[in-house]
Amino acid sequence: MFAVIRTGGKQYKVAKDDILKVEKLEAEAGDIITIDDVLMLGGDKTEVGAPAIEGASVACEVLEQKRDKKVIVFKKKRRQNYRRKAGHRQHKTVLRILDILTGGAKVPKTAPKKAAAPKAESVAIDASSLGLTVELLSAPNGKKDNLTKLSAIGKVGEKKLNDIGIFHYSQMAQITAEDAVKLDKVYTFKGDLPVDVWATEIKELTK
Repeated sequence: MFAVIRTGGKQYKVAKDDILKVEKLEAEAGDIITIDDVLMLGGDKTEVGAPAIEGASVACEVLEQKRDKKVIVFKKKRRQNYRRKAGHRQHKTVLRILDILTGGAKVPKTAPKKAAAPKAESVAIDASSLGLTVELLSAPNGKKDNLTKLSAIGKVGEKKLNDIGIFHYSQMAQITAEDAVKLDKVYTFKGDLPVDVWATEIKELTK
């Protein structure tokens, strides 16, 4: 089923779930509005209004208020040294068609909620199976060190290392270049892990 509606001085052919960009309407994103100026209904049976169909309306959800692409307006008068250049961006309202209503049916108060996509199950990785030379701990020996003081390790990176079983500078000093490649491949740290730089930084931090 489709409908032909009129808004902002223009006519649009719409169907359920269509996304439509029209001249600005006074509404906020998330609002449910109706357009009552329905000129035609089509489907199994076609009905034409005179000019509008009584009792018919289209329910819409306001998705956003935006401005259209800029249009350049240039005016020139020959031999008058007159030139004017201006830009214009028309205000637009983006709508999603919820339903085509007939017989005076009422508009829904809220938009139907879409079913959330199922979340992908995260697969736990056993760090001990990676063949790292560094000794992994199930818990820190005393107070854990602040690994964010090392280059390329932020809060997220520190949590990843803690989850693996790395809590101390002494463990970080054991990480080889080969270990760094294995860690980055599985846990996706940002950028290369600077093993050589860590060695210098750990010496300064453990003085």
